[in-house]
Parts: sequence; structure tokens; C-alpha cells
Amino acid sequence: MSHVVVVAGAGRSGTSTVAGALSNLGLHLPEPQVPADDTNPRGFYESQWVVDFHMAMLRRDPVVRTLDSRPEAAGLALQLPTPDDAAHLDRWLAAALDDAPHGQVLVKDPRVLWFHDLWRFAAERRGADLGVVTMLRHPAEVAKSRDTHYTPTDRGEGFRRQRATANVAGWVNACLVTEEVTRADARTFVRYADLLAEWRPVVASIAERLGLTLDLDAGAAAVDAFVEPGLRRSETTWDFVDVPDTLRAVAEGTWEQMNRLVDDPSEKSVPGALAALRADYERLVDHAVGVALDHTQAREVHVRRRTRANVRSEYEAQVAELEKQLEESHHDASDDFDTGGRGFLSRFRR
Repeated sequence: MSHVVVVAGAGRSGTSTVAGALSNLGLHLPEPQVPADDTNPRGFYESQWVVDFHMAMLRRDPVVRTLDSRPEAAGLALQLPTPDDAAHLDRWLAAALDDAPHGQVLVKDPRVLWFHDLWRFAAERRGADLGVVTMLRHPAEVAKSRDTHYTPTDRGEGFRRQRATANVAGWVNACLVTEEVTRADARTFVRYADLLAEWRPVVASIAERLGLTLDLDAGAAAVDAFVEPGLRRSETTWDFVDVPDTLRAVAEGTWEQMNRLVDDPSEKSVPGALAALRADYERLVDHAVGVALDHTQAREVHVRRRTRANVRSEYEAQVAELEKQLEESHHDASDDFDTGGRGFLSRFRR
């Protein structure tokens, strides 16, 4: 049986680490890959085609971002794919499965949660099982890691605080969406800390739950060199992440519920608990939007008044300049017609 293994989870949650481990253990990651950079020097383990495919859809209207905190983002994303997108994905996946030595294709991109149904249908059309590995990392660590790697250092503490709030909110929304859309799939949830501490039992559990064949003999040494505890460079707590208490409570509750799925991905009490947290999150966002809207409207009024004042000032300066030029023109004309012989009339007196 063929398998399409999707690695999900918010960026900076360990998705690259688990994808790298699975790739080294025999899952096929189609080339070319996204090149490593300073934010991820060991590599992203993402197929460039997959990233470009997702990004092209996210750039359409209605725009959805990679880490989108809006509760309605998942619904908006459903409007983005077209039949042509489905056909392109079908062709790419067919070639990827043909090239996979064991019929196991690895798909990793933080944007994949917005297009989960598209991937599920593509796998079904190719007769492949879809399995999902969702990486879990504490939201305070994710926010700190994103701040370290993505937030400009010259924007001030206010900007950093706003980005931290947006990152934690985005993490909550990503968890809620990923858990909901994958309920019908073979799935497993992995703590990033567990993977770094001892990867072998974690990977064995992934293989068992998703029905994968892994080549430990050939790849274990490479994974040993790749996965090590030092990768967890942003271990932190809420004491170092400045976000509203209400958001922190929702994020902590989401973290606790998602962790319950590590031992049992079908734990029956989790969906109800997450639904209650989603309601709290939507109410929190609604209140935040209300405050932000008032702030934005006040700034719009200020900008309009400043614009009018600037236009008036520029207009008055232009009028003054024109009056000055007119006065100078009249003065020059009077010089030309004076009776002292110095101007225009004097030429006829010679």
C-alpha cells in the first residue's frame, strides 16, 4: 500500500526535525528541496514544488497567511484551490509515488493545514493512505523561537510584544484547525521534546500508527547525527513571553488538550474540550478586533486631518509663491516702461 505522510504543525514546532528523521529513514522527499538558511541551517526538508504550490494559492483572494490567527482563515482557505490546482497536484503526486522506493512520500510545509482536503483527495485518487504527523511544541517556545529568527531587532519592544501575541494566537489557531481537519485520518501527535530526547521510540510509534516501513539499519546513524537535544535552543516559559493573560490561558489549555492526543490520537474527550477553547479563542479575537478597530479609526482620523493640513499648507505656499512671482513680474514690467531711459522705451530714444 502506498502512503502519503503529511508533517503538520506551526512553524518552529520541530516539523523540520521530524521530517529530516523520516527522510533519512527511507521516506521519499521529492527534489528539489527548499535550501537551508540561517533560520534553519540543518535544512527545512520541504519539497520546493510543494511550497510554491501552497504559496501560489495563498496569494489569491481571499488572502490567507502561513500562520494566520483569524478563526475564519480555514474557511477562507477552502475557497482558494481550483480544479486546475487539483490536477497539478494529482500529476505531481503520481510522479512522486512512482519515484518512492517503498511507495512512501513525505510532504512537509507549515501551510499544508490550509489545504488538507486537497491532499486527502489527491491521495485517494492515487490509491494511497494519508497519514498525518503533527508536531507539538509549547506555544511560549514557539513564540520565542519565532521572535529570535523572524522579528526585526530594531522595531522596539512594542512591536515585539505585538508579534509575540500574534504568534501565540497563530499557534492556537493552527492547532485547532489541524486537529479538526485530521480526525478522519490515520494520525499521530509528537512532542518536540520527546523527539529530541530519544527519537527511536517516537519514530517507532509513528511507523506503527501510520503503517510505515522504515529503514533503521541504513538511516539510524544519520538520524543520530541529525537529531540531538541542542536543537531545542528556545526552551522558555510564559515568564519570557509578554502576551495577554486571556490568550495565555487559551493557549495553555490548547497545549494540554493536544498533549492528550500523544498517547491516544482518538481520545474522545479532546474534541469537546477543544471546541470550548475555540469558542473562548473566537471571543478573545472578537474583543481584540474591537480594540484594534477603534485604534485604527482614531489613526485614520488623525491621518486625514494631517493630510488636509498638509495639503492646505502646500496650497498656501504655492499661492504665496505665485503671488511673489506675479509681483516680481509687475516690477520687471514697470522697469521696462520707466521714463528714465533704462527700460523698453529707452531703446527708441537712441
